Amino acid sequence: MAYDRTAMLKLLRPAMTRILTPLGRALVRHGIGPNAVTAIGTLGTVVSALLFFPLGLLAAGALVITVFVLFDLLDGVVARLGGKGGSTWGAFLDSTLDRVADAAIFGGLILYFISRDDVLMAAVTLFCLVAGALVSYAKARAEGLGLTCDVGLAERPERLVVALVAAFLAGLGVPYVLPAGMWLLAAASAVTVVQRVIHVHRQTRER
Repeated sequence: MAYDRTAMLKLLRPAMTRILTPLGRALVRHGIGPNAVTAIGTLGTVVSALLFFPLGLLAAGALVITVFVLFDLLDGVVARLGGKGGSTWGAFLDSTLDRVADAAIFGGLILYFISRDDVLMAAVTLFCLVAGALVSYAKARAEGLGLTCDVGLAERPERLVVALVAAFLAGLGVPYVLPAGMWLLAAASAVTVVQRVIHVHRQTRER
């Protein structure tokens, strides 16, 4: 399956894999494959984000979404335990549904800000969504051209951590943390897009 190769995820993956392995074995015994796990995780994320966040249930939404985000690791565990390993279709499905999940998370936060008549923060969050999509697209397009693009300040795991932690703390009543998180994420995402464009441009000049 496809994974974002960042230092943070590399550190967390071994521990999370050990935790998720018993659940993975249970799913394999019941004939549930990695692609089904990917789809379930995405569906759960979409429903949770669009249900909890617009209603202002930020802490609960962040916790539930975090559980479903872990399915991004669980699908790999299921693939390995099932003896099938990764697949081209699985990698494509995983990457595509990641974009759907991201859109739902930030879309839910946009609806939250709109419900509170905070047009500025709704716009900032929309920028985070668009910039995040550009970050992923730049990498996919570069790799499609035979180039590398594993650089940047804010890849998907970092973006999710910032968004979900900020939402969770805001739900607990911590003031200003959600707007601060969105502004930080907007800046980091913009910087990452520029970093990837520069990185790819340098590679093309060397050819």
